[in-house]
Amino acid sequence: MTESFRIALAGNPNTGKSTLFNLLTGLKQHTGNWAGKTVNLKTGLFSFKNNKYEMIDLPGTYSLFSNSMDEKIARDYLVFEKPDVTLVILDATALERNMNLALQVMEITDRVIICINLIDEAEKLGIEINDKVLMKRLGVPVIKVSARNKSGISMLLDTIDRVVSGTILCTPYQVTYDDETEQKIKLLLPKVLEISGDKFPARWLSLRMLDGDRDLLQMIEMHISKMEV
Repeated sequence: MTESFRIALAGNPNTGKSTLFNLLTGLKQHTGNWAGKTVNLKTGLFSFKNNKYEMIDLPGTYSLFSNSMDEKIARDYLVFEKPDVTLVILDATALERNMNLALQVMEITDRVIICINLIDEAEKLGIEINDKVLMKRLGVPVIKVSARNKSGISMLLDTIDRVVSGTILCTPYQVTYDDETEQKIKLLLPKVLEISGDKFPARWLSLRMLDGDRDLLQMIEMHISKMEV
């Protein structure tokens, strides 16, 4: 039986995200409005085994703190549209810098695959990446690819298939903050859960409340109101 799934593609600018998007979706691409919004997102289609996939290419961002329109678009899509899988594309030559976004995505969703791209460039620079150690520490699949050379793509597709089927269960690493912040999260968490239940990531939402992100809180209230109608 054929099933359909949505995959969000997230990553810093210049990580080869668009190259991977074009490789997987080929000519089956279009740009259209996102669910009644005036925002245009690039989407594409591909099939693997018995499943069909719609891939959504989110704007390239360095974080999800809504400091820019691109960050807000990427964050809101992950929170409100809840894709079946989020692929976070990291540059193998700048892994530490790129990891910030990956950790933020893992605070929002537990269905994450880390895709380390440009692995060929890293090898030229003598950089060795132990994907097994990263996978153990991050609690999600980590796949090394070179989208430009089409290497590692079969493994990536197989991993996507295993995540959506539930064969792979992700348990993403969660950042532990300083004691004061953690105490505030602990106080806020029951209240957030009372309001949003399991509709939104409660710990992440508690953090955003501490940041004073009023725009996000208004959107959360609007979405909850719609659900209750």
